[in-house]
This record gives sequence, C-alpha cells and structure tokens, in this order.
Amino acid sequence: MTQIINRPTEIEHRRLRFMVMDAPNNDNLNAYIKEMRQFGVTDLVRTCEATYSDEILEQSGIRTHELLFPDGEPPPDHVIKEWMSLVNDTQKRGNEKSAVAVHCVAGLGRAPVLVAVALIEKGMDALDAIMFIRERRKGAINARQLKFLETYRPRTNGSGGCKACCAVM
Repeated sequence: MTQIINRPTEIEHRRLRFMVMDAPNNDNLNAYIKEMRQFGVTDLVRTCEATYSDEILEQSGIRTHELLFPDGEPPPDHVIKEWMSLVNDTQKRGNEKSAVAVHCVAGLGRAPVLVAVALIEKGMDALDAIMFIRERRKGAINARQLKFLETYRPRTNGSGGCKACCAVM
C-alpha cells in the first residue's frame, strides 16, 4: 500500500470535526481511507477535479461530494450553502465522533477555507478561526482567501437556519 506523503490534518472544535487533506489518488486512496476511518469520517468533500475512484470510497462507507471552485479563490455562495448543509447534516445524523474530510489539490487553500467558514458559522471569530487552522496546517489559506475570511459574516444562526428566517420565528 502506498503511503501518504502529506499527512491529513485533524481539526476539532467543540462538536465540529474536520480532516483537511491534499488530493488522494487511486494509488494511495486506501491509505487515506484508513486515516479517514480512524478519525470517524462519514463524508468526503472534493473541491478540485477527481483524482480517484468514488466507488472505492462509497464501498468503504464514505460518501463523496463535489463542491468545486477555482484554486486560490474564496468559495462562491452556492458552495458555502452546500458545505454548511453537509456540516449540519453530519452533525445531526452522526455522533460526537462523526467528521467531514475535505480536500483540494495541496490541502492548503480551498479545503482549509471551507473549514474556516464552518468554524465562523458556528460562532468562532474569523481571525481566531484562521489562526486555529494555521496552527494545525502550516501554510494554509492564501492572501486572497485571508481577505475573504476577514470580512466573512455568518449567514446562519449557527445551527444551519438563516438569520432572517429564524429572527422572525
């Protein structure tokens, strides 16, 4: 079995559990699956083109999701909406040890940005979220993504419902 060169990064805060990684390929996918299983990953989000077979993941009980957006860019609104829906669904259906894995090509841009968005949506200050991730994943989040996160404002009330709707209820 081929080994993983760049180890996945486990990011945990309260009940949120994420694994940030670079892109697996068919040669090292089984090693990644082993890491994901040990961490309790139920869902894998891909933000770049596929470099491996989804079938192998599905057979291992890990659901795959595509949330593609350009390298070096912040995620568009529709990606954020789908991402947060998945994060919330995983929390609702899983136990305290359920986790979501997310990867881009190198695991330094798109993947950590999505994790930062989730942390901010769940109540963490943007700068704290950035520092929290960078302490665990050296080199994460480029300058353009940093600016995006510094000005990012949560779109939900932390539980997945939109502020406007929930404020009326």
